Amino acid sequence: MAFVVTDNCIKCKYTDCVAVCPVDAFYEGPNFLVISPDDCIDCDLCPVECPAGAIFQEDEVPEDQKEFIELNAELAKVWPRITEVIPAPADAKEWDGIPNKIDHLIIEN
Repeated sequence: MAFVVTDNCIKCKYTDCVAVCPVDAFYEGPNFLVISPDDCIDCDLCPVECPAGAIFQEDEVPEDQKEFIELNAELAKVWPRITEVIPAPADAKEWDGIPNKIDHLIIEN
C-alpha cells in the first residue's frame, strides 16, 4: 500500500513531505508532487508533514479523489525525483483548500 498525493497539492506544492521521506519517493511536476507507489514504503511520515492535508493512504483516498491513485503512479514515471525542500509558490496559501483543482494541473515540465 502506498500513499497518494491528491487534488489539494495542485498549485500549493509544499515540499515539507519530501524532507521526511526515508526512501525519496516524491516526484516533482510544475505545480504538483506525486508519490511513486513503487518507492513508497508506507511509513506514514509524509501525511503529517503536509500543510495542505493532500496526502492519503491509498485505501483512504476520498471517493472523489480516486483518480489520483493512478495519476501518482503514472507521473512518478516521467517526472524527476525531488529530494530537498524548496519554497512553496508565492500564492500557495491562496490555493490551499480550493476544491477541484485538477483542471489546473500542469503535467508537462
